[in-house]
Amino acid sequence: MKTRAKDKHFNFAYLYDGKNEEVSMNYGPQATPHAFVFDKERKLRYRGRIDDTENPYDKPKTQDLRNALDEMLAGKEVTAPTTKTFGCSIKWAWKNEWTEKLKEQWAQEPVTLQEADIEGIKDIVANTGDKLRMVNVWATWCGPCVIEFPELVNTYLMYRGRDFEFVAISADKPDRKENVQGFLEEHHASNPNYIFSTGDNYAMIDAIDKQWQGSLPYTLIIKPGGEVIYKHAGAIDPLEVRKIIIDYLGRYYADDN
Repeated sequence: MKTRAKDKHFNFAYLYDGKNEEVSMNYGPQATPHAFVFDKERKLRYRGRIDDTENPYDKPKTQDLRNALDEMLAGKEVTAPTTKTFGCSIKWAWKNEWTEKLKEQWAQEPVTLQEADIEGIKDIVANTGDKLRMVNVWATWCGPCVIEFPELVNTYLMYRGRDFEFVAISADKPDRKENVQGFLEEHHASNPNYIFSTGDNYAMIDAIDKQWQGSLPYTLIIKPGGEVIYKHAGAIDPLEVRKIIIDYLGRYYADDN
């Protein structure tokens, strides 16, 4: 949130409630966002929703929070001092059973490794599907690849419920397939995984990106239809990559997004 506040040029204080979250719980928020407005005497005058739409891209019909502020600034009583909120429930730090259960569920998902020839590699990069695709070329003998791989899997888990997918391509020799499989299982990489079947890495380089010089790891983000909107040789900056992904997907999740 510090990064987001800086990126979005917040012109107000963003407060962190600490590990025990006592102040937040005393406010009694039910869902996000939940607004609380106090007057100059620190008397609570409004609590509730910002407006009547959860989608930031829709124009609201009723701006409850703004109406309350306008009435307060005009020295009037707030007409609707309390409104209901609708949104995601508050994720209290101590209420982490769901998170732990989800991690256990992810760890049980099958991890597969398929072989891909030149045509298969070209098809991956062409991205003829309907999802944003992140492609990472890596190898078990590549230090930076091994270090960054968990962040790639985490990114996949964060956004896979939306129109996003992650495809990993191992540049290990085909006879190291068992080693690659073991590494993927260790990191619970249930995303689509491939190993280049012929072992001719120079042919693979040209199939992926003729401008790529061959250094690993190599990451691409490809829109449906094949347009590359991000490419990077070397370890990625996870935050930068996630910003690119969310800028494409949009910040509002919907089943029809």
